[in-house]
Amino acid sequence: MHAIGIIPARFASTRLPGKPLVDLGGQSMIQRVIGQAQQSGLSRVVVATDDERILEHVLSIGGEAVLTSPNHPSGTDRVWDAYQQLDVQADCVINIQGDEPFIHPAQIDALIQLFTLAQPPQLATLVKPVLTDEELFSPHLPKVVLDTTGHALYFSRHPLPFQRQQPQPAWREHHRYLRHIGLYAYRPDVLAEITQLPPSPLELAESLEQLRWLEHGYRILTAETELETIGIDTPEDVERALRYLAQQS
Repeated sequence: MHAIGIIPARFASTRLPGKPLVDLGGQSMIQRVIGQAQQSGLSRVVVATDDERILEHVLSIGGEAVLTSPNHPSGTDRVWDAYQQLDVQADCVINIQGDEPFIHPAQIDALIQLFTLAQPPQLATLVKPVLTDEELFSPHLPKVVLDTTGHALYFSRHPLPFQRQQPQPAWREHHRYLRHIGLYAYRPDVLAEITQLPPSPLELAESLEQLRWLEHGYRILTAETELETIGIDTPEDVERALRYLAQQS
């Protein structure tokens, strides 16, 4: 199994400029992401960035990075750009979010394992049980519903399914809801295809890129994780991550 991990990392961020280079307890955020990814079963870990500062930083800490176009509309497009530059053949390509400094190697390995199946998936991603009403009703935490084979039927920022016969405070008692964790794995030929697709109506309505793939007929297999991660989007998230690191020391 030859699995390549690619970490898209942009310098520009509305809420936290220079996010990949933010210091988290003596290591940059992107350095922590790389370190976690390298503990998994990936054959290679590469940062895909549009900024020379990030490129030079990753190279200075002994990492591997490539410079991609600054005009990519999504991380998936940046991953495809980087993969083409590497000029290698992989069984799967895994898109690891550059703002997840505490991503668990086991979460990456769960996706790699799906590509060892007799019929590897076209696309794969992670899901996690919803544990609180705050998670369930947060539009910032997309939910997902699955078919009986573990493939995604739909992703939404709204809780799905809507339980017509139950009051909202009781919804979690009557259904096992799942959150989407934004770690993606692609078969390389499928990655090439989906980056050529135009934005779809469902994607534009929900601002969820994966709906474009579903709307065009691709299938997304899921693996379930119980592990939690801490995404970094704001200065407040940085403070939360620093508190987490202090608790671990």
